[in-house]
Amino acid sequence: MSNDLSADAVVIGAGIIGTAIAFELSKAGRRTICVDRAPKAGYGSTSSSCAIIRVHYSTLEGTAFAFDAYHDWEDWSGYLGAGALSALDEARFHQTGCLVMKTQGNGYLTKILDNARTLSIPYEEWDEDKITRRLPGYDLRCYAPAKRMDDPDFGEPGSGRIGGGVFFPTAGYISDPQLASQNIQAAAQAVGCRFLFNRSVREIPSAGGRVQGVVLEDGSRIDAPVVVNVAGPHSSKVNELAGVISDMAITTRALRQEVAHVPAPEGLDFEGSGLVVSDNDIGVYCRPETGNYVLAGSEDPPCDPHDWADPDDFNRDFSDQATTQALRLAQRMGGLKLPSRMRGVVDLYDVTQDWLPIYDRSVIDGFYMACGSSGNQFKNAPAAGRLMAGLIDYCESGNDHDSEAFRLKLTHIDYELNTATMSRRREINPDSSFSVLG
Repeated sequence: MSNDLSADAVVIGAGIIGTAIAFELSKAGRRTICVDRAPKAGYGSTSSSCAIIRVHYSTLEGTAFAFDAYHDWEDWSGYLGAGALSALDEARFHQTGCLVMKTQGNGYLTKILDNARTLSIPYEEWDEDKITRRLPGYDLRCYAPAKRMDDPDFGEPGSGRIGGGVFFPTAGYISDPQLASQNIQAAAQAVGCRFLFNRSVREIPSAGGRVQGVVLEDGSRIDAPVVVNVAGPHSSKVNELAGVISDMAITTRALRQEVAHVPAPEGLDFEGSGLVVSDNDIGVYCRPETGNYVLAGSEDPPCDPHDWADPDDFNRDFSDQATTQALRLAQRMGGLKLPSRMRGVVDLYDVTQDWLPIYDRSVIDGFYMACGSSGNQFKNAPAAGRLMAGLIDYCESGNDHDSEAFRLKLTHIDYELNTATMSRRREINPDSSFSVLG
């Protein structure tokens, strides 16, 4: 008896963005199957995400996209749909707000504040006194440029002080990114989506310029006229498998990253009263972590090397990178002590040349890609689901997206997104931060 299946759409990848796309395709009435090599939703690179929700991006389009998705995290039950889950099973959005330091390196946030004002995003200007009231003991001397711990000048402040920052209240983090993915999986299943786990894709056949579905490692086939690549760090391998790289001006690569989890300084309840902080001066972002830990990640300053990796064969052991990040944060956060054994995560980003995503069709009809998440798209998953469902409808209805790009009317804010800014054929966007900040 054949194990072959058929569907209207196959989604490759059940991380936070893959489940969101599967959810929206299913809501639109497409018989959708989501396939993942892992045993559960959110078990790939999503499981290692810092899962920060924020609305400040370097580009207006990126800012609008994030602000639209923020409203879904704020009303998570409403996004998932009535009755999809019990409240006890839902991922929690810790709305702590996000403080972004004003530095020479980020242009003192001039462009970011222009974007916020254009979109009526609330923010507050914080001076040094306001910052240190919220973050007692925070040392605001300038240390730029960010350095590595083997630099002879490491830890030595330069001249000047951080003059202030901008606080965005529409920000925070998700403490369990796996659970958030599984929440969306449950919502997708409630509207008819089917999930296949522990299944790898072996082939992506096409004929006459049209994708035909996927063939799995066990030889079974899913026939479908639409296939969506949401494979995260494996996206480049999936694109090669499908034979769609010939016209891609923007491509993706897997980048190894380390995030340190360090105990908060004694007497500081960072888990209870802390917030997300983005500090360009030291090249580190941080947020509270369960157990009164501080999560410290790199904002990719020039001193931090790029460790390009094979997603099927990379080193998951900590190097001095995690220690460097923690020590840079300790320059700010007095009393921060490194544990004898580093905690945290080592995993991969899926990075494009300008650190902005690809949400697009491909050179083969019916094959779509949602990749290049670059460590900054977790927060955008609900909006990305709607974008991809709309794009697929637009293209499958006979529209030429490459010559006249699909425009998405955002759900929660008054903004029409020109998806040409997310094209595989775009030029590198000079407005990008060229970092995890997007």
